[in-house]
Amino acid sequence: MTLDHSHSEAIDLAGTWLAQNPRDRLAEPVIPLLRQRFGLSLAESVEACRVAAKIREAADAKP
Repeated sequence: MTLDHSHSEAIDLAGTWLAQNPRDRLAEPVIPLLRQRFGLSLAESVEACRVAAKIREAADAKP
């Protein structure tokens, strides 16, 4: 599967947003929320979750 540039930007944006908003503060399940809020497909929403995890890991690794 290849994504066009605008879709990858949306995934990055959604991932960054998700990393900045702890899941316990979200009122609904993450995947449907990302799909609605950012217009992502299921696969793109999962990728946004991966992006968020990488952002969180990088933040946790900083001294």
